[in-house]
Amino acid sequence: MTENEIGTLILAAAIQVHRELGPGLLESVYEVVLAKELALRGLTVERQVPVPIVYKGLRFEEGFRADLIVAGKVLLELKSVERVTPAHKKQVQIYLRLTDLKLGYLLNFGEVVLKNGITRCVNRLEEEIPLRDGDAER
Repeated sequence: MTENEIGTLILAAAIQVHRELGPGLLESVYEVVLAKELALRGLTVERQVPVPIVYKGLRFEEGFRADLIVAGKVLLELKSVERVTPAHKKQVQIYLRLTDLKLGYLLNFGEVVLKNGITRCVNRLEEEIPLRDGDAER
């Protein structure tokens, strides 16, 4: 499954969780419930994954933790705030760079409508370009 296909499943699961629980709960609640919902949909999920830093050949595991990594390919950073800030978005970009993952989502469960709280972040992800009719023959 590609990152984008996994992302589609993640967003459907996140919307389902938000629809059932509503906005404004603690981030940790959404984390555990979303992890379970993704597992029910057949995806592997790791929670609170250390994001190591390598400095002069030394590996440091302190400091950073990704909320969820799904199928070993897509990083999720969850928030439950009134509004996300540029610092929240930068956090996802940094995690993607440090983990060498290509796709991540910042999901803000504090929004009344989750669709308004979804930020997609990429790190050298090759986007799939849909073929137009006739392109396959060329």
